[in-house]
Amino acid sequence: MEKEKLTLLGGKTEYKNDYAPEVLGTFENKHPGNDYWVTFDCPEFTSLCPITGQPDFATIRIDYIPAVKMIESKSLKLYLFSFRNHGAFHEDCVNIIMKDLVRLMDPKYLEVTGIFTPRGGISIYPYANYGRKDTEFEKLARERLFHHSFPINCQL
Repeated sequence: MEKEKLTLLGGKTEYKNDYAPEVLGTFENKHPGNDYWVTFDCPEFTSLCPITGQPDFATIRIDYIPAVKMIESKSLKLYLFSFRNHGAFHEDCVNIIMKDLVRLMDPKYLEVTGIFTPRGGISIYPYANYGRKDTEFEKLARERLFHHSFPINCQL
């Protein structure tokens, strides 16, 4: 039964002290023939500035079109929370998350957006995406990247 494969659910939650991609887990997509969006919002994302050690706060939004594998939500939560003591610039966090999820799931399409709270009077909203090579999803990724913009005072 698929339930036995989901080892993080129902047990005591152990939070990692630093970046921990090994906590990520997947399960099988029961509708691989359908193209559909899955969205995760993590409004409590934190990481550390690699220069000052000051905390940075953000909402991380992950949107993807699954293929065979899907991300297990508790493992994603633990993974995102593992950044809280990790020193990385905003843009680096977003690209690391995108690359880790692409490696893990091999989705048809994936995008990661970081809505970081202002520091020093400047807001930073990095965005990274991926579309499976040689498919319509590669074209979707280029189109969404080239037409990507945030309105002033962006809120998801």
